[in-house]
Amino acid sequence: MRRFFYATSNDISNGTDISYPQLSTLPIGGSAELTESIVHHWCRVLRAKIGDQGIFFDGFGGEYQVQLQTISKKHATVTLLAHTNDDRSAPVLTKIGLVMSRGERMDYAIQKSTELGVTAIQLLSSHHGEVNLKPAQVEKKLAHWQQVAIAACEQCGLNRPPLILAPISINDWLKSATIASTITPLNGSMLVSPIIEMLSQNAYYQALHQPADLRLQLSVPAAGQPAMPKLLSTALQKKNPYIELLIGPEGGLSDDECLQAQYVGFEPWQIGVRVLRTETAPVVALATLHALLPLIAP
Repeated sequence: MRRFFYATSNDISNGTDISYPQLSTLPIGGSAELTESIVHHWCRVLRAKIGDQGIFFDGFGGEYQVQLQTISKKHATVTLLAHTNDDRSAPVLTKIGLVMSRGERMDYAIQKSTELGVTAIQLLSSHHGEVNLKPAQVEKKLAHWQQVAIAACEQCGLNRPPLILAPISINDWLKSATIASTITPLNGSMLVSPIIEMLSQNAYYQALHQPADLRLQLSVPAAGQPAMPKLLSTALQKKNPYIELLIGPEGGLSDDECLQAQYVGFEPWQIGVRVLRTETAPVVALATLHALLPLIAP
């Protein structure tokens, strides 16, 4: 069955400002109105018919089997048939500080990181970075990248979408790391896309407000660096470990940025002997953490 993210916050796909109830507040056997994005994709593009069934998830936990009840030109409703409490979130909470890259490379990094269960991605600009968004561009790009993550969730079965956090400079992000891991916007700027604004306040994501158990900077191979940071094994033995990863641009971080990252506790981590592209590094890092966890965890 097709899976769809049921956005409880503002449905911005057509410029409207509409909110929908959490699915958990509706009774099994009751009805729910479809969001505009689901109406468009399921009913118009896929030409669903009354009686067709699908899976909805809103990020607040589990997922719902639904059946199309009514379809009109602009609206549709479903009946909630059943709820399953499956939580497919990764056992390691991860936030990636990712310096933005251009075009499809950035989409790829977000898509694959989502498939591998990343909890949040903090978009960054840096000295050698290719992308520096103008204020007028932030809302549109943030909505696009959040939708890339949501589409990946619909495909892979993850039912808690990662938060794509509005871009800030790497210097500002590292300064904030001296007090705690933060998802607080700077200067009143937008934090997340409106489509997940309500979801971002959910208790599941509150661990992102706490200091990480370990901070790792993906680095290029260099003589004298350990293959695996000494504290990684210790961190992965904790219950629900929280790890932050810093991934620079194609040109690498500047010397000053590397020193600042080291000052706030980021340890260099080189995975193998090859130099990874910026869109490949998140995939390899997350996959490595998930492979190590069952080997290290008690």
